Amino acid sequence: MSFVVTENCIKCKYTDCVEVCPVDCFHEGPNFLVIDPQECIDCTLCEPECPAEAIFAEDDVPAEQEHFKELNAELAQIWPVITERQEERADAKQWDGKPDKLKYLER
Repeated sequence: MSFVVTENCIKCKYTDCVEVCPVDCFHEGPNFLVIDPQECIDCTLCEPECPAEAIFAEDDVPAEQEHFKELNAELAQIWPVITERQEERADAKQWDGKPDKLKYLER
C-alpha cells in the first residue's frame, strides 16, 4: 500500500511532507505534488506533515477522489523528484479547502 496526494494539494502545494520521506517518493509539478506508488514504503511520516490534509493512505482515499491514485502514478513518471521543503506559495492559504480544484491542475 502507498499514500496518495489528493485534490486539496492543488494550488496549495505545501512541501512540508517531502523532507520527512525516507525514500524520496514525492514528485513536483507546477502546482501539485504526487507520490510514486512504486517507491512509497507506507511509513506514514508524510500524512501528518501536510498542512492541507491532502495525503491519505491508499485505502483511505475518499471515494470521490479515487482517481487521484491513478493520477499520482501517472504524474510520478513524468515529474521530477522533490526532496527539500520550499517556501510556501503566496496564495496557498487562499486555496486550502477550496472545492473542485482538479480543473486548476497544471501538468
